[in-house]
Amino acid sequence: MNLRHSLLAALVAVLWGLNFVAIDFGLHANGREVPPLLFVAMRFLLVVFPCIFFIRKPDVSWKAIIGVGVFMSAGQFGLLYLAMALGMPAGLASLVLQAQVLLTVLLAAGLLRERPSRSQLAGVVLGVVGLAVVAVGRSAVAPLLPLIIVLGAALSWAAGNVIARQAKASSGLGLVVWSGAVVPLPLAGLSLLVDGPDAVFGTLADLQPATILSALYTAVFASLVGYGIWNRLLASYPSSAVVPFTLLVPVVGMSAAWLALGEMPTPAELAGGLLLLGGVATAVLAGRGRRGQRRGAGLAPVLVPGLGAGLRTGDADDDGRLAAAAGIRAGARSPDAR
Repeated sequence: MNLRHSLLAALVAVLWGLNFVAIDFGLHANGREVPPLLFVAMRFLLVVFPCIFFIRKPDVSWKAIIGVGVFMSAGQFGLLYLAMALGMPAGLASLVLQAQVLLTVLLAAGLLRERPSRSQLAGVVLGVVGLAVVAVGRSAVAPLLPLIIVLGAALSWAAGNVIARQAKASSGLGLVVWSGAVVPLPLAGLSLLVDGPDAVFGTLADLQPATILSALYTAVFASLVGYGIWNRLLASYPSSAVVPFTLLVPVVGMSAAWLALGEMPTPAELAGGLLLLGGVATAVLAGRGRRGQRRGAGLAPVLVPGLGAGLRTGDADDDGRLAAAAGIRAGARSPDAR
C-alpha cells in the first residue's frame, strides 16, 4: 500500500478511535445525562437519512438485513452506549470492544463451520487471558457491570459479523445503511419505556450543542466518511494489507481519552490491554497471506471496527457514490493498474 493510502487507513483508525471520546462527550453534555438508547437512535437516524434514498437495497434477504441491524447496530451500540452511560471509561471501552474479533472467530467456527487456525486459537486464548487481567484490574477500582456490558456489545457485534458473512452482500455500505434503518424506532421506543417520556422529550426539547455535535461526528465521520474511505482501500488492496490498521483504534481511543477526559488506566488494565491486543493481532494476522492469495478468487471476511464490520466489500456502485459524497474520489484504479 502506498504512503497516501497508508495515511488514509491511519486516518480512519483515528476517526474511529476518537469516536469513543465523542460518545462520552455527547452522553454527558454539560453535566446532563442523555438517555443512551435515545442517543443511539439519534446516531442511526443520521446514518440512514438521507443516504438510504441514494443507495440501493443490498442483494440480500430482509432476514439478513434485520439480523445485521439488530446485532451489529442496535445490539452493539445500544450496549456500548449503555455501558459508557453507567461509567465505562471511553478509552477502556475502545479496547475491550476489540474482543469482537476473537468472539467472531469462535462464532464462525461454531455456526459457519469455519475452522480456525492454530494461530487464531492461540490469539483467542491470549485475548481471553488479557480480558481476565483487565477484569481483575477493573474490579479493584470500579464495578464490573459496565465492563460486562461492553463484552455483551462485542458479542452482539460478533454475531452481526457472522450474519453479514453468511449474507455475502456485494455492497457492504448498502447493508450498513439499510440495516441501520432497523435501529431508530425500536431503540427510541425502548428508551421511552426504560427512561420515561419525561427524560426522552426533555432531552429532545433541550438538546445540548455537545450532544448534537457528538451525534453528527459518530454518524458522519466515524460511520459514513470512515467507512467510505475504508471500503475504497479494501476495493484496491488485499484485506491483509488494510485490516492491521484496526489495531491502532484502541491506541488512539485510550490516548484521546487520557488527553481529553483525563482517563488513566491502571497498570493491570494496561497489562491486560496489551495481552488483549496481542491476541487480536495474532487472530487478525494469522491467515493474512492466505487471505491475500484468495482475494482474486473470492473476498474474505473483513473485521472492521465501527459500522460495517465483517462485511464482504467490493467495487460496488453504491459504495463508490457514498465515498464520493464524503469527498473521496471514487472509482480510482487499483494500484496495480497505475
